[in-house]
Amino acid sequence: MNYILNNRLRFYTKEAVKILSICTIALFIIMTIVCIKYSPIYEVTLNGNTIGYVKNKDEFEEKVNKEVLSSDNPCAVFTTLDVEPVYEFKLANVELTDEEQIIEKLSENTTTMYKVYAITLGDETESIVESYEEAEEIVNEMNEEYGEITDNIAIVEKYTEDFNNAGTVQLAEAKASIDTDLRQIKDEQERIASATLNGVYFAVKPVTGSITSRYGVVESSVRDHAHGGLDIAAPYGTNIKAAADGEISYADWMGGYGNLIIIDHENGVQTYYGHCSKLYASVGQKVTAGDIIAAVGSTGNSTGNHLHLEIRLNGVTLDPQKYLYK
Repeated sequence: MNYILNNRLRFYTKEAVKILSICTIALFIIMTIVCIKYSPIYEVTLNGNTIGYVKNKDEFEEKVNKEVLSSDNPCAVFTTLDVEPVYEFKLANVELTDEEQIIEKLSENTTTMYKVYAITLGDETESIVESYEEAEEIVNEMNEEYGEITDNIAIVEKYTEDFNNAGTVQLAEAKASIDTDLRQIKDEQERIASATLNGVYFAVKPVTGSITSRYGVVESSVRDHAHGGLDIAAPYGTNIKAAADGEISYADWMGGYGNLIIIDHENGVQTYYGHCSKLYASVGQKVTAGDIIAAVGSTGNSTGNHLHLEIRLNGVTLDPQKYLYK
């Protein structure tokens, strides 16, 4: 009985081996046919849409990093893909896609952040350059040229996704632009300083006209003493404006001055406006530079329509042309 069972077992084992061998051969044949007809590839999709097929995923991703996610622009901080591509391994009977076509489609799906450097003066941007070294060079040169005027100059980093409209300029152009602006500021400061007496800024010319008699002149036909002010000829009735902020301390007739306005400013500074035809301001009234206070006339000791303007410091007359009508 055991002999019979052993024989049967050997028989079935041999048959199983034959069947397994046949299956293995068949599987090999099938795999060979599949490999001949189908190739292992990676399907690349973006937003669910197939944009191509590549053979080697790792090599292609490295190419994407070099050609898509990097930039030759020195201002580029980083580049990101707005949507990440999906790679799916497949055995498919399709042609590989030209990788440059896939690269081009991925490039259309990127955002690049750029960093530029603005040179600011106070709250205003003066110029924008591409590198910190350029900005630093400009600031150093402006500090050396203009000193304390540049106390408010600074370098500010700015980030943008639109480099073409970032407003960057070449170094020479940036220097010229900022130099022009600072020169204007310096000139204005010097102008204000030259029109300032003891803290009082003479911002407005009281009238527009021609100077007919200057400070310190002695004209025997008119007066027997040095002229204590400045005479500016203007048509009768021309508005006379306050030269600086202050308070009216006199508004009435005063001898040779005729109708006279006196404005007290700060720190012992006064201005006199003589020979007026009309007085529009009154004592105690506070005025601002440019306010109309009187009208041109020829009252008092006068030979024609004009404004007699005096500037005094602690009662002593000074030449008005040091501060106005230069």
